[in-house]
Amino acid sequence: MSTAVTKTIDDLRDRGGLKGVDVANITKVSKATVTRWTAGTHSPHPRTQLVLSDLRYVVDKLSEFYSSDEIRAWLNSRNELLNGRRAIDLIHDSETEVVLEAIERLGDLAYL
Repeated sequence: MSTAVTKTIDDLRDRGGLKGVDVANITKVSKATVTRWTAGTHSPHPRTQLVLSDLRYVVDKLSEFYSSDEIRAWLNSRNELLNGRRAIDLIHDSETEVVLEAIERLGDLAYL
């Protein structure tokens, strides 16, 4: 059964290079839970669906600058543009706007 959540997770894997463990870390659930979401047998809580939606949007924006492997590394690494914080932590903590502002600065740096 293909659900919107399944499609989102597939897109995160394909475009963002994210693995089930990455999605689990960002959403603060077990990898088994992500597997159940992917199989369509369970659905995430509404708040977790928002995190997944924000993550997908961030991956879309990052794909303008990076390959999928680079996106995965960017999301999981401490970043100077995020004051030494990791994007995955900010997205989980509902601070996606901070991440999007950093991505916008990437675009500004590309034209220097």
